[in-house]
Amino acid sequence: MKIAFTGGVTGGHFYPHIAVAEELRCIAAENHLLDPTLYYLAPTPFDEKALFENNIQYVRIPAGKTRRYFSLENFTGIFTTLYGTLRAFFTLFRMVPDVIFSKGGFGSVPVVLAARLMRIPVVAHESDSKPGRATLLAAKSAERIAITFDSSIQYFPKKVQGKIARTGIPVRARLMEPYAEGAAEKLSLDPTAPTVLILGGSSGSTRINEIILAALSDLVQYANLIHQTGKENFEDVSARSRVILKNVAEVARYRAFPYLTQESLRRAYTVADVIVSRAGATAITEISLAKKPAILIPIPEAVSHDQKTNAYSYARTGAAVVLEEENMTPHILVSEIRRITSNPEVAERMRQSAEGFANPHAARIIAEELIRIAHSHSNPL
Repeated sequence: MKIAFTGGVTGGHFYPHIAVAEELRCIAAENHLLDPTLYYLAPTPFDEKALFENNIQYVRIPAGKTRRYFSLENFTGIFTTLYGTLRAFFTLFRMVPDVIFSKGGFGSVPVVLAARLMRIPVVAHESDSKPGRATLLAAKSAERIAITFDSSIQYFPKKVQGKIARTGIPVRARLMEPYAEGAAEKLSLDPTAPTVLILGGSSGSTRINEIILAALSDLVQYANLIHQTGKENFEDVSARSRVILKNVAEVARYRAFPYLTQESLRRAYTVADVIVSRAGATAITEISLAKKPAILIPIPEAVSHDQKTNAYSYARTGAAVVLEEENMTPHILVSEIRRITSNPEVAERMRQSAEGFANPHAARIIAEELIRIAHSHSNPL
């Protein structure tokens, strides 16, 4: 059995593949089946270590990104996608996968187009409340469509809505296992202070970094900060934070990381009293499963069409508050963090509201469907 994954170039697109791959191998072991042969077809490998650990073979397939604003790269991107589709066609011809799992994003388009030409079944997954263009393209010929928000059904053509199932977003199994003890010690946190986890998405957020730095001297007065800055921003943020905290006694309460590995993120989720995050659907799902109060700062709609809708959909449960970037100041963010961390009743209500929003079994449901389709494809009789 051969299964191929394809998707965009962010953590929100990539790590659900890893979660499904983990479940595919678990199902194979439980049923005494041969391990499936797994491939990842995308413009970049994103996390080569995760691919290696899950025995997933990476094949580079170029893809062009179409931006929502005028850019000459939109024109050149068309030719990149056409070349990528041709390359994907010959790759799939040699590989002959039984089914393809697409997470959407521009990186998936060439593989989905080539799969349609070769009549290879595709399972499409949409994380956001408003489907992206790549998912809507895949939906036209997809065998099955998995969604996260019920509200996204209205955006799909009526003729494919019978193929849709609300599964939620696959999350790596290890992230859902909280540390029993010792997480705070491993992160060298002050046990007398609440802990704030700051996530700006897999690449970090320059805007969130700027707000945190502006509020840093106030925040460390009463809280530990675990700050994922993004790899490209880490050196700049670290240097500026050292200057800001040069004469501050609580300097040790601030911990900056370029990127949080799975184990580091698992520890951080365990110890966090509140999480400040972008509003990508994968991040929201992980926050919900961790049952933590959240402050969501969505990317503006001019840049991303989905995060604002995601944020307010989740906030309606009572598990999060939304601070829109254009209205946010350091003072507003600090006040909201203080309100949540200093009021146990508010924090507990938010934790309870988070429970039940996300489906912890999403990866298993999708893996089982991929196996079912793969068997019917490879064994049509």
